[in-house]
Amino acid sequence: MKILHKTTGELLLETETTNLPDANLPGANLSGANLPDANLPGANLSGADLSGANLFGADLSGAKLFGTDLSGANLPGANLSGANLSGAKLFGADLSDADLSGADLSGAKLFGADLSGADLSGAKLSRARFSRANLSGAKLSRANLSRANLSRANLSGANLSGADLFGADLFGADLFGADLSGAKTDSLTKF
Repeated sequence: MKILHKTTGELLLETETTNLPDANLPGANLSGANLPDANLPGANLSGADLSGANLFGADLSGAKLFGTDLSGANLPGANLSGANLSGAKLFGADLSDADLSGADLSGAKLFGADLSGADLSGAKLSRARFSRANLSGAKLSRANLSRANLSRANLSGANLSGADLFGADLFGADLFGADLSGAKTDSLTKF
């Protein structure tokens, strides 16, 4: 597999394996790549194009994915714990049952994404946009959702215990069966 830079076309890496811990591939073009169960912990994929990529069950723990385009990517069951996805584009991505505990998704765009059953406990989600996202059954305990947009999101059965919801927009969100015990709200939080 040849991995090229998304704008310059420069060859970044040629490999036959998806076992690439700590790989340094900023700006890589992996759009539509088939990388199920890839081993990429600690990899630098900042600013890369992974739109439509199949990363089912991949290990991206601690990876640098800030500003990365993961729109329409297939990531069910992936390990993204501790990863930096700040400012990433995840429009319509499938992150069902993914581990995003302790990850930084501040300012990320997750419109229409599927995060059902995902673990986002302790994650940094301030200013993230989850409008119309499916977060049913997600674990969001102690997550920082300050100023996040969760309008019209499905949060049914989600665990938001101890979450920071200061200034969050939950207008029209489905909160049926959600656990909001100990969640912090303020006068700017919209329900």
